[in-house]
Amino acid sequence: MRILIVGCGYVGLQAAREWVRAGAVVSALTRSPERARELAALGIAPVVGDVLSSESLQQLPPADLCLWAVGYDRRSAAGQRSVYVDGLENVLRALSAEVRHLIYVSSTSVYGQNQGEWVNEESPTVPQSPGGVICLAAEQVIPRVFLNPTSRRQATILRLAGIYGPGRLIGRLEQLSAGVPQSGNPEAWLNLIHVSDIVQGLQRLAERARDNPIPAPKELETFVFSDGTPLTRRDFYSTLAAQAGCPAPVFPPPETTDQNKRIDSRRIRETLGLQLRYPDAREALTELLQARRN
Repeated sequence: MRILIVGCGYVGLQAAREWVRAGAVVSALTRSPERARELAALGIAPVVGDVLSSESLQQLPPADLCLWAVGYDRRSAAGQRSVYVDGLENVLRALSAEVRHLIYVSSTSVYGQNQGEWVNEESPTVPQSPGGVICLAAEQVIPRVFLNPTSRRQATILRLAGIYGPGRLIGRLEQLSAGVPQSGNPEAWLNLIHVSDIVQGLQRLAERARDNPIPAPKELETFVFSDGTPLTRRDFYSTLAAQAGCPAPVFPPPETTDQNKRIDSRRIRETLGLQLRYPDAREALTELLQARRN
């Protein structure tokens, strides 16, 4: 199977490594020649280009599946909307006609519910945060550009909860150790998903695409993906602090509750037959902290 990755960062790189191990032909778009050399050393064919430069995308290789897993780089001179919306449209228009499947990594921030409600794929998307508004606008590019009336393609939108895993706790641990107040409402719900479980989900989606190479025309599906065990912000950071030997977390008075919902991700687990490695973030923290100490 030939897989093109746009956004070979925290999630995309780990997915790429697993696909390479499984024997897939994996290529990845990068803006940096130095990053290109790093990818090549891992067995990933690099393509140097920029999602905001249509001209640089003309050499995108043919593929069976494209994974979009772009994370916004706050050091970039380009705005988030330009990268997520305009960049996505540029890439989709440049893809080879052989690309029949798209997996688009989005965010559960497209849901603006803030009263602790349970949210799933059928819930209304009325985002309240700027990032959520941009993610939803990007999703709307897909049926317009990728699933055109003459194509026989399939697209999957994967709305991820908060991503955690190796290397993602360091900043929080430093804040806890220094007694820096944690932002956000301590009683609001956090929805989390471990990066290894995301990669497992991506692998299953790719396997399904491989086994169903000619989808129905204009087919679009959406999944929300979390570990299914929402935690209050206070519970999560108290557990992290206790296991790391840090002072108990401090929270300022909450200014807003715009991120306060619980994600029900039963559909993706049942559809793909997923058994999550980390169904509860509290249990994963011990392993992550031990790995960091080693």
